[in-house]
Amino acid sequence: MKRRYKLKPIKERSIAIQRIRLLFRLAEDKFHNEPDLSDRYVELARKISMKYKVRIPRELKRRFCKHCYSSLKPGRNLRIRIHKSRVIYYCLRCRNYMRFHKQ
Repeated sequence: MKRRYKLKPIKERSIAIQRIRLLFRLAEDKFHNEPDLSDRYVELARKISMKYKVRIPRELKRRFCKHCYSSLKPGRNLRIRIHKSRVIYYCLRCRNYMRFHKQ
C-alpha cells in the first residue's frame, strides 16, 4: 500500500511561498557582490519548498541550476541558446545542460 503524506496547513504553505520568493529576490540582489551568498539563498529556498511540499514557482525555477543548485545570471555563469524550438541553458559552473520548451 502506498504511503500518503499529510500536507501542511494552507497558511504555512502560503508563508513558505512568500519566503521562497523573498529568498530568490535576495539572491538576485546579492549575486553581483557575493555569488556564494546568492547560492546559499537558493539552497534555503529549495529546502523550504521541500519541507512544506510546495512547488517553486515556474518563473523562479529557471533562475538556478538543476544540477549544482547555483544561482544563474546570463553572461556571468550561464549561456543561453535556442535550438529546434527549445531554450538550452548551459551552466558554466558545473558544465551541465538544461533544456526547456519555449513558452
